[in-house]
Amino acid sequence: MIKRSICVLVVFVLVQKIGFAQDQFFQQLSGAAIDLTKTVVQYDPAYFVIPYPNGDVPANKGVCTDVIIRAYRKLGIDLQKEVHEDMKKNFALYPKNWGLKKTDTNIDHRRVPNLMTYFSRFGSVLKKSTDANDYQPGDIVTWNLGGGIGHIGIVINKKSDDGKRWLIVHNIGRGQEISDCIFQFVITGHYRYKK
Repeated sequence: MIKRSICVLVVFVLVQKIGFAQDQFFQQLSGAAIDLTKTVVQYDPAYFVIPYPNGDVPANKGVCTDVIIRAYRKLGIDLQKEVHEDMKKNFALYPKNWGLKKTDTNIDHRRVPNLMTYFSRFGSVLKKSTDANDYQPGDIVTWNLGGGIGHIGIVINKKSDDGKRWLIVHNIGRGQEISDCIFQFVITGHYRYKK
């Protein structure tokens, strides 16, 4: 009986530590996203030839996906490499929106549908809801802006002025910014990803 109680206690402590480490990671991701808003970035959807791995477009340029890529990179996760490696092995599982016949390390990770596929495969796919309580800092949210235009952002640990919603770091054309926009567009995906 004592051994069983000790085992239960050890499992409980381990679960608590794992939960704390997970929460700490997502808080750090939130902080990394907030830090990005201190850099002036011009919205620029141009195709750039970039190094691989750990390549990035010029620091003063970017789109919504670059916010995600740069925030994760601050925590040592290179989504350029991760997405490329998975696409190389599982190309048929990724969208064919661009008519590509093979991977492209310059752009694949910079496309919202590809990140959605990657997060669906390796992260947690969470409920798409209009209840603010279903979201937490570090979550990734995708939207349809209309006309089939996808968008992506990171939930951060700052609340809206009325205290009801978490804010989002994204780039919707005005550079890397913090916005109260989680329910402004149609949500198409909700993910939690930690490598």
